[in-house]
Amino acid sequence: MRQSARRRFTLSDGHPADANRTLPVNHDHRLDPLPPPPGIYRWLVLLFVSLAMFGNYYVYDALGPVIDLMREQLDFSYSQIGWLSTGYNLAALTILLAGGVIIDRFGTKRAIFVFALVCLAAAALTALTPRYETILAGRILLGLGSEPLIVAATTAIAKWFKGRELSFAFGINLSISRFGSTTADWSTGFAAPLYTNWQDPLWLATAVCGITVTAAVLYWMMERRAERHYQLGPVGEHEKIKLRDLFAFSPSYWYVVALCVVFYSTVFPFRTFAIDYFQQAHGLERQAAGLLSSLLPLAAMFITPIFGLWVDRIGKRSFFMAAGSLVMLPLFLIVTYAPPGPEVTLAVPFVGSGQVPLTLLIVMLLLGAVFALIPAVMWPSVAYIVEERRLGSAYAMMTLCQQLGWAVVPPVIGFLNDRFQASPDNPEGYAAGLWFYTALAALGLLFSWLLFRSESGPGAHGLETITTRNPLPQVHDRG
Repeated sequence: MRQSARRRFTLSDGHPADANRTLPVNHDHRLDPLPPPPGIYRWLVLLFVSLAMFGNYYVYDALGPVIDLMREQLDFSYSQIGWLSTGYNLAALTILLAGGVIIDRFGTKRAIFVFALVCLAAAALTALTPRYETILAGRILLGLGSEPLIVAATTAIAKWFKGRELSFAFGINLSISRFGSTTADWSTGFAAPLYTNWQDPLWLATAVCGITVTAAVLYWMMERRAERHYQLGPVGEHEKIKLRDLFAFSPSYWYVVALCVVFYSTVFPFRTFAIDYFQQAHGLERQAAGLLSSLLPLAAMFITPIFGLWVDRIGKRSFFMAAGSLVMLPLFLIVTYAPPGPEVTLAVPFVGSGQVPLTLLIVMLLLGAVFALIPAVMWPSVAYIVEERRLGSAYAMMTLCQQLGWAVVPPVIGFLNDRFQASPDNPEGYAAGLWFYTALAALGLLFSWLLFRSESGPGAHGLETITTRNPLPQVHDRG
């Protein structure tokens, strides 16, 4: 998908071609296409799109560090906390299909700006009042803005980088995005004075969301300038969007979607409850729990671009998704049943330090590596399976299915924690929830194996073979 509505040309005298302008008779004059955008321009676009994601991720993850404060000061149950997360997901479900069509029809620059404004309003509403209904409304509004914003950003990156370090570009984007999650966890250290109440950390998140809106404006300006001065490629006609067409994708696409659903339904709910879990079940201080939780996005932040660059060079995308799923499978049971090991000091300069069990440290680092590998391979793979004009709808459908699965998990975890009376006095009560995460991880391994089998056969889309060293074939979805 390209944002310009038509191809623009310049005359050799430097004036733009116009349908109403008479061309000179002199045959020395000719139509020349506009030049492609320089490399530095593409990377600046990537930077601004990624900064928009930074603030977006911070706002979503700002809930985790205040769960215990909400339970103490507002008397919320674990089930109510779970529904704060699910309200976000259910709202995302109502907007994602329409969001995908908006992106396909009206372009990424407008979509990113509008959804960024929605996220800012949602962050402010969440922090506004102690009423549960208002906080829930804020999380619902965040779902209406945040997930379509992610789809728009993903589509923008695919448009600017397809065939040009696409996995590496996705890796950079995910790294900057996850630094927002990391920073939200680190706020338990650098913003420790705010954690005397549940509200002030959420107002800090609202301020950080200002970065999202600012970056969205800068991206709009850069793409609008690019449409006037650079050749962004042929537009092609958009297909007429029909509901049945959204399901007309190949089996490989649906295996990727299924893996996406169970992967994020495991990792994100775990992150929502992680800081509280480390405090209640393992006796960690808030700052230590925040630092430990931050290892998951922090490890992914540094490793994701490396994995992306590596996969761009060697291919084997479905194999690496299966390998990451296999590594993930035992991690939650290790957290539950393995001896904690000796206490080690975990320190982050300018943020803080704390004592954490060695076993938890190793598990979080491994989970962070998986959190880097699978998304770095999974999201760009869609661009090789689905033709470009349907990419916005494909990503919207993928994210919609992700939200549908993800919406179910937090209330289940909250119910299990309440049902088994999970607390510092009964840490075994958290085991049921961790077994549920393990079951989801097992499904992820199954779907990644099915994808690997499909992409190793005659109907493969090139996930195992396309590299930066090989020419990029014309991609058509074989649904």
